[in-house]
Amino acid sequence: MKLSVVIPVYNEEKTLAEIVRRVQATPFEKEIVLVNDGSRDRSREIMGELERQYPNVRCFHHEVNAGKGAALSTGFTKVTGDVVLIQDADLEYDPNDYAALLRPIEEGKADVVFGSRFLGGRYARVHLYWHYVGNRMLTTASNMFTNLNLSDMETCYKVFRREVADRIQIQSRTFAVEPEFAAKVAKLRARVYEVPISYAGRDYSEGKKIGLKDAFIALWAIVRWSVFHRMEPLKRG
Repeated sequence: MKLSVVIPVYNEEKTLAEIVRRVQATPFEKEIVLVNDGSRDRSREIMGELERQYPNVRCFHHEVNAGKGAALSTGFTKVTGDVVLIQDADLEYDPNDYAALLRPIEEGKADVVFGSRFLGGRYARVHLYWHYVGNRMLTTASNMFTNLNLSDMETCYKVFRREVADRIQIQSRTFAVEPEFAAKVAKLRARVYEVPISYAGRDYSEGKKIGLKDAFIALWAIVRWSVFHRMEPLKRG
């Protein structure tokens, strides 16, 4: 089983080389797809260095910043693996959790796996309170529309069998991609699992990018993709 790790990159010069090193250290056959979303720091230069250093690193670039969803959309069209995993370029999420994330797919039980920060991983930095409240509200709203019982819809760690990833044509440009994923896997009637993950969240002084505006965008995305979008369910043998 080959793993495709898609990493959107926006102004992550401080952490980019380290997260790629950590992903490379995981014991899986893999490719790493880096998508530079119009970074204004040294991220593009560092990506070039990483591409020369590692034969399994592939780099793509947006000339202007278009948003996380746009970066993931580009990345999903470039993957060649059997399983697609989303990894942020910061150090909030720990690639040591890959084994747990992949296990339900390897065992043939899941089509999609979400890594939950709220199910009790090995460790978790204490969350910003209002960020936590917003996450819980958005996850609850998403669950009401999708009839999934997720504990962490907004998590970065989402893993897809390639057949599922190919069916999800990402249209959101911003962080609204997270409720888009939840709505679409529900419409596909995919088998969705959650596993606990570790989390070392940043605060805003450390570079956290999501804010109140994104919450309102996400609410509209929940309604849009749950109510006004149709998809045929996955066909099973």
